[in-house]
Amino acid sequence: MPVSKGRKKAKRRPTPPKRRPDPVQTKGPSPTWYVATMFGLMVVGIVMILVNYMGFLPGGTSNTYLLGGLGLIAIGFAMTLNYR
Repeated sequence: MPVSKGRKKAKRRPTPPKRRPDPVQTKGPSPTWYVATMFGLMVVGIVMILVNYMGFLPGGTSNTYLLGGLGLIAIGFAMTLNYR
């Protein structure tokens, strides 16, 4: 039985883009006040939770202070998303 030669594949290159992409603009590092605020909120939240459980805050141990401390920690962690 005769053997077929097979098809030759066309050598094609992808078409080049018509315009060049804009260079990526890099932002500088985060300012010092941003970093201090970020870590400050986390530390204040931790201290608020600890002081709440030690009973030094007015009203004894309260869930309001616990949620406030967790909220401050969450805001501090959310600020880390924009940290450069």
